[in-house]
Amino acid sequence: MNFSKWIGAALGWSFGGPIGAILGLALGSVIDGMSNGRVVYEEYPQQGSQTQPGDFEVSLLILASIVIKADGNQDQRELDFVRNQFVNMYGKERANHAFRLFKEINKQQNISTRQVCLQIKQMMQHASRLQLIHFLFGIAIADGSVTDKEESHIHTIAGYLGISHNDYESIKAMFYKTADSAYKILEIDKTASVDEIKKAYRTMAKKYHPDKVIHLGKEHQKGAEEKFKQVQEAYEQIQKERGF
Repeated sequence: MNFSKWIGAALGWSFGGPIGAILGLALGSVIDGMSNGRVVYEEYPQQGSQTQPGDFEVSLLILASIVIKADGNQDQRELDFVRNQFVNMYGKERANHAFRLFKEINKQQNISTRQVCLQIKQMMQHASRLQLIHFLFGIAIADGSVTDKEESHIHTIAGYLGISHNDYESIKAMFYKTADSAYKILEIDKTASVDEIKKAYRTMAKKYHPDKVIHLGKEHQKGAEEKFKQVQEAYEQIQKERGF
């Protein structure tokens, strides 16, 4: 499938609003025949439009660009992480298309984090937005550590996306291993009772279940499976520590 057919088949609501404007500029650089190389989409699509795999993909590319540039140093390991993740999710051909688009998005300056995130919040389901945050932490830590600026940008993005403090800290704890990481992943205090721990585990297992992103395709369920696995591991660790 050539690039033009791939991008046309993959997207739904991303062809509108501020994301559409960013996408239009990027597409103008890679698709021949676009008038003056600039396409701007000013209107939001109708609320309730189904999120397509490509909508998630483009949102991910734009937010990844913001995080990678957060510390003023685009580390090759972070770029490689993005490319490798796309190869793992989509296969080489589709990943090549996605990364081609990513490089054009990455050239753009003054992308409004707030406007992009508000469009995503309006149009994308909560479980998919959680998956975006998980991926962004993976990018940030790809060079060995998450800088304060990177973490600050991801925190800001999470806020604009409507991700609660507890949900944010849960995902963050999957990448920052501390003595109480398991409790943070389950969104409980270390003083929680056994019944509260069991209830928290059931709640988080449901929240992070891969079926929550089934509408995005099997490739995105793989990322959700990683979160789900970490919830299980956190629960097993607490079980062992508390002896129940």
